[in-house]
Amino acid sequence: MKFDIYGRFQVEVRRENDSWTVYRSELGKRSRLYDIVVPPDLMEDEIATYLDDIFHEYARYGETVEVLGD
Repeated sequence: MKFDIYGRFQVEVRRENDSWTVYRSELGKRSRLYDIVVPPDLMEDEIATYLDDIFHEYARYGETVEVLGD
């Protein structure tokens, strides 16, 4: 799933080997974000809220993490 983080950057979260792996997406490239760990038992529909909790310091008033799709 792809997410827009407050219009600043995008991340892709993929299920790999029973865990979630996070990548930063930029200009057709992606690089793994090793410092972002999504709990393996987190449900897919909870990921946007989790990312909002992690990246909230980048947000301005009223901004949210948006789901962009698969």
